[in-house]
Amino acid sequence: MVTLVVLGVILLLVLVIWSIKRHRDPKLYVACDAPIDRLVPSLAGLSLGICVDGNSVEVFENGAYFDVLLEEIAAARHSVHFETFLWEDGVLGKRLADAFCERARAGVSVRVLVDAQGSKKMGKAVEQQLEAAGCKLTKFHPFDLRHIGVFNERDHRKIVIVDGRTAFLGGHCIVDTWLGDAEDEKHFADVSVRLCGPIVHSVQAVFSENWVGQTGELFMGDEVFPPLERAGDVTAHAAFVKPEGSAPAVKLLHHAVICIAKKRLWIQNPYFIPEPEAIEAFGDAVARGVDVRVLMPSTSGSDNPMVQHAGHRNFEKLLRCGVRLFEYPHTLLHQKIMTVDGAWCTVGSANFDDRSFETNEEITLGFKDTATTERLDQIFEKYAARANEIKLEAWLRRSWKHRLIDNFYYVFNEVL
Repeated sequence: MVTLVVLGVILLLVLVIWSIKRHRDPKLYVACDAPIDRLVPSLAGLSLGICVDGNSVEVFENGAYFDVLLEEIAAARHSVHFETFLWEDGVLGKRLADAFCERARAGVSVRVLVDAQGSKKMGKAVEQQLEAAGCKLTKFHPFDLRHIGVFNERDHRKIVIVDGRTAFLGGHCIVDTWLGDAEDEKHFADVSVRLCGPIVHSVQAVFSENWVGQTGELFMGDEVFPPLERAGDVTAHAAFVKPEGSAPAVKLLHHAVICIAKKRLWIQNPYFIPEPEAIEAFGDAVARGVDVRVLMPSTSGSDNPMVQHAGHRNFEKLLRCGVRLFEYPHTLLHQKIMTVDGAWCTVGSANFDDRSFETNEEITLGFKDTATTERLDQIFEKYAARANEIKLEAWLRRSWKHRLIDNFYYVFNEVL
């Protein structure tokens, strides 16, 4: 009898949590003929943000990103705010820790927020080094009773803000495999951007959201939110909010653009597992003449082959819809990018799956800028030239064992 009561209480608690977290997913159909460069205010508003004009965007690939980042940190005069998911002990982690410590000893306020799960291999020596130098180090959702209901929610963002004037974001993690130039399976490919202009305030606000949530500390003043003048002609907007009772902003943004693309929708993403509604929307896009392509690593190139297998479960549907799929076998392609119609693009931390869309803390920035969009399309073409395009006829001939593995990991992925 006692056992039944306990089970009843557990089921009730699960139901309560589900009812709190549940929301209605958006219907992926939009009756609008306007081009995407005229719909940026709509995209920003629907994803719970605002358009910010007057920014500059610089794109950095692979290990070259860290050279620029470390130079910017070394020049910091007031504050350095850093947030990431993966940090493992190694050459890169030591370089970054040394840079933070040098600035902290010089009187710069250094705040470092890392995900508790993603930083398990950070190393006690690095943690002690940061704290001894005066850096403020905080971990997101460590495993304890305070976080028992949200332990599955991880901080997957990768952002840096220096002096409140320069921001970086993208997919780069603090692991040695992110060094180099994606030349082999031990050196991953990734893309991050450097931002200047008013949009930096938005990125600073994103950092403060989780920092305040974990520490309770508020920070204000010109050292962290200085007056920002125009730095370029790029219009930008940030998606990161996870409201109760509505789909998260990152999911809304990724799904909305499928509905309004007119000519071209190219996606680069390491973990591509669209939901059925998104697959149907991709098919509708192809039917109205949109060139839809997705570039991702193959199971041999991925750091997590089970996720690639889970994505394989939907390949037949996507191929029958006319979506072109490219798998890169040489190393992990970790960049999270979308480009639409040569006029608008995104860079961020979100994977194209429901763990990123529904559960993790993420950030995606949209940019109305033809130059940045062209640069990201060039990166797609560079890797696609060495990728394998999946063809429907060949895909239908894959072995029963492959099919079984795909379906097993898809169910496993859905449960998690």
